[in-house]
Amino acid sequence: MTFRIGAVSYLNTKPLIHHLEQTLPGAELSLDLPSRLATQLHQGQLDVALIPSIELFRSPNPDLSIVSDACIACRGPVWSVQLLFRKPPQQVKSLALDEGSRTSAALAQILLKQRCGIRPELRPLPIGSPAESADADAILVIGDRALRGWGSEFIEVWDLGDQWCRATELPFVFAMWVARPHVDLSGLALGLEAARDAGVASAQEIAQQQAARYGLSIEKCLEYFQKFLYFKLDMRQQQGLELFYHRAVEVGLAPAGREHLLLVHSS
Repeated sequence: MTFRIGAVSYLNTKPLIHHLEQTLPGAELSLDLPSRLATQLHQGQLDVALIPSIELFRSPNPDLSIVSDACIACRGPVWSVQLLFRKPPQQVKSLALDEGSRTSAALAQILLKQRCGIRPELRPLPIGSPAESADADAILVIGDRALRGWGSEFIEVWDLGDQWCRATELPFVFAMWVARPHVDLSGLALGLEAARDAGVASAQEIAQQQAARYGLSIEKCLEYFQKFLYFKLDMRQQQGLELFYHRAVEVGLAPAGREHLLLVHSS
């Protein structure tokens, strides 16, 4: 069976997709930004996609379903989601959001509201533009361009995975495999989870192949996969996902009544 599958184009997805064509023969895999995958899924261009958590919450289609316990999550610092401050957090009036992100954008707004009581004006940070070019008090950067150091221009940096996990004592789920309605799911969950398991076991090999193109040492790349990321949607991750949903509803970033979408349906 052929599945049209879309996945995040960032380094953090490599352990989930490195072996995908072997574990799901016939899979047609395309890579894109996380903010675009949900649209392609809604429009029927994809059967299954690794979509951002917030996109599941906001989906106009109430019949989407999480179809695997393979995911991208963290249980502490995540490294690749950074909020950079030019002013102390309590004084932030403007926030530039990486246009490649939607879940991390929602997470940044939730943390600023709950920790500092602020709702800053939102501004775009175009894909490909350096963070330093943003005219804002705080700048969110995600994915591959967040995997670098920052100069003295920024007086404080929040790792949003770390901030969430410290505040809630729960993991954070950034993305999960979601299918549109009426897709035959036979063998899909097993294939996605087998790809995840093989990818995690092959982390050293993947790091050797990928590190240079992201400007990382093999050791740093391997540390990213093994220390900063977690790839299984288990009970604690599920609790973190549910709490993120309710926090998003509280601040008006997601509609109420979507709890049913958070359940994992596999076959």
